[in-house]
Amino acid sequence: MKTWERYVAIGDSYTEGMVDEHPEQPDVFVGWADRLAAQLAATNAADSKPFGYANLAVRGRLLADVAGPQLQQALELQPDLVSLVGGGNDILRPKADLDAIADSLEEAVATVRATGADVLLSTLADPVGAAVLRRLRGRMAAHNANVWGIAQRQGAMVLDIWSLRSLRDARMWGTDRIHLSTEGHQRVAAQAYWTLGDRGTTEREWAQPLPPAPALRRREAIAGHASWAKEYAGPWVQRRLKGRSSGDEISPKRPTVAPVDLEVQ
Repeated sequence: MKTWERYVAIGDSYTEGMVDEHPEQPDVFVGWADRLAAQLAATNAADSKPFGYANLAVRGRLLADVAGPQLQQALELQPDLVSLVGGGNDILRPKADLDAIADSLEEAVATVRATGADVLLSTLADPVGAAVLRRLRGRMAAHNANVWGIAQRQGAMVLDIWSLRSLRDARMWGTDRIHLSTEGHQRVAAQAYWTLGDRGTTEREWAQPLPPAPALRRREAIAGHASWAKEYAGPWVQRRLKGRSSGDEISPKRPTVAPVDLEVQ
């Protein structure tokens, strides 16, 4: 497996790590990218190689920000590996131009590749079981096809969570039903590490489904939907009407390349 010494992650809430709460730091999330960084750091430590990591991702960001200011800040950190994930928030908008999103993403990937750094892209997860997002399944699948095409042309790698069927389990998602749970982030991190070249196991145990969950009673299901609508769906709609984002007052959690906690895996 190839090793890297300077990994920088850019993107939106998916890469920031929502809603994988940090066990010791309130209002800070861990997430798959942090967990991947810990695995890469451990790999380097075993060979006495240095490793540093920065995470510039911020919730709510559109691709214009990810491929713009975030990308420029990332390049200033001189990474040899960049995970670049964006476009998901753009696709939620009714008038999203998938071709324009693909062109912008490819330009960003080409910019990173021109520096000699490797790039890790990611597909979107399959929303087949999601009550709301499943209506966008076709649009999301088209975006994923574009991601694979970009990777082929630019020599990038793809973290394929669309085909990670274990993520279709509701327990892999947080209470907001949009962001991965801790279990979900752990599985995505394992898939990412495998994507980067770890073939120590062909079992891919993280792809195995959880044991079946007890069925919810109708009353419990209705109460759960009502609670979700009030706590998450309502505020999201209000932000959209006001032209605001959940990340308006948020700064990157790891703005500089620094060592990582090897216990966060």
